[in-house]
Amino acid sequence: MIKRMLTGGILAGFAAGLLAALLHFAFVQDLILLGEQYEYGDLVHFGGAGEAPATGHDHMAATGDHAAAPDAAAAEAAAEEPSDFNRNALTVIFTCLTYASYGILLVAGFALAEHFGRRVGSREGLIWGIAGFVAFQLAPAMGLAPELPGTVAADLSVRQVWWLGTVLATGTGIALFAYGGNVVTAILGAALLAAPHVIGAPRLDEYYGAAPPELGAAFSANVLGVGLVTWAVLGWLAGRLWAEPEAG
Repeated sequence: MIKRMLTGGILAGFAAGLLAALLHFAFVQDLILLGEQYEYGDLVHFGGAGEAPATGHDHMAATGDHAAAPDAAAAEAAAEEPSDFNRNALTVIFTCLTYASYGILLVAGFALAEHFGRRVGSREGLIWGIAGFVAFQLAPAMGLAPELPGTVAADLSVRQVWWLGTVLATGTGIALFAYGGNVVTAILGAALLAAPHVIGAPRLDEYYGAAPPELGAAFSANVLGVGLVTWAVLGWLAGRLWAEPEAG
């Protein structure tokens, strides 16, 4: 059983991680690089406080009177950035390891469901994958949007606690809805789904990020879109691998 769980979860996770990395390079990385230019001061949103943009909706480059050249610390930090190859390689490795971990969690859930007489195949795995996306990405993003470089956020430790609580509450709530089978579990599941958002995510008193809000919105949308596709593929593939021994 353990070998089956590890094999299915790791294989499905690495395959989904490769897909996630490909989608990241296609839809997300350019936005991150652009956000870093705003973070380092190479680009300046609207040129300065209280000043209107020079042309339409274009964001002004840091030139002329509106330039905000990066200071020595920012220039040094930029110089210490890894090469493109190293950065891309680390992205692929980190993404594969992350989704391999998610894959192991999924197949552990499959094993628990099977223990209670619930068979999981590729179709059920797809549903589990979408539920995983809701628990790990969509529900937390309703309070803490994916964070683009050049934006600001509340204290990291507080955000981590809220994120973990949201994942646990959302995952448990979905499970109660799916497998509870009575009104009491449905009400409890709804309460768990709502609880993190009733409590509320940690917020800043004021916002002062360097990146344009339009760029942050595009980044959040693309990150969630990539996450949905990847989680769906992860769940489908993990369910297919999980069901193979029984099919044989």
